Amino acid sequence: MINCRAIPACLLATIVLLPTMALAQNSVSVTRSILADRPYTLIYPEIMTAAGGGPEPLTINHPDAPLQCNLEVVPTVEDTDWTPAGALAALDDDVVAADWTETFPGFTVATKGTTAYQSGPALTYDGQSTGSPMGVPLTIVHTETVDAGHGYVLDCLFATTVAEQARPIVDFIIANFSTRSDAECCVGATVAPTP
Repeated sequence: MINCRAIPACLLATIVLLPTMALAQNSVSVTRSILADRPYTLIYPEIMTAAGGGPEPLTINHPDAPLQCNLEVVPTVEDTDWTPAGALAALDDDVVAADWTETFPGFTVATKGTTAYQSGPALTYDGQSTGSPMGVPLTIVHTETVDAGHGYVLDCLFATTVAEQARPIVDFIIANFSTRSDAECCVGATVAPTP
């Protein structure tokens, strides 16, 4: 596993669970890295706002829903033989759960496998916590890959109670992520999903 995940301390600090979430989107935003040692393209619903980037992690938040994604890029990964399939074979659910449980009590791995970014394969797993610093159970979707010696970790977190609305958006963001800075929208859709 790539050891570059930083769990944001104030993740969704102002969560307000809405009876109905207005997640329908008509267009997307595209954030591209201009740094040669951290190339990427992140495509997400236009309503989401981005903060950070450059040498720092990039965070996107939905203003009206408990949904956040965090992207971290490591310029140089020492394990040049890393593959998603190899990482999956070596993945230890107990170690992963213990790592997340430090911040998200009761976290357990629900599913694991490989997935496809727009640019290639990635390791993925997801799970749920029974608690969080925000006082609500969260679903966490973790993906990671190594490409051209760079490591990428894309984590999306959302309140488990809104999984039906949030998961299609997370799947869209993951499917359209690229480890290249010149990727175009969109894989599997012409616009962001409209749950």
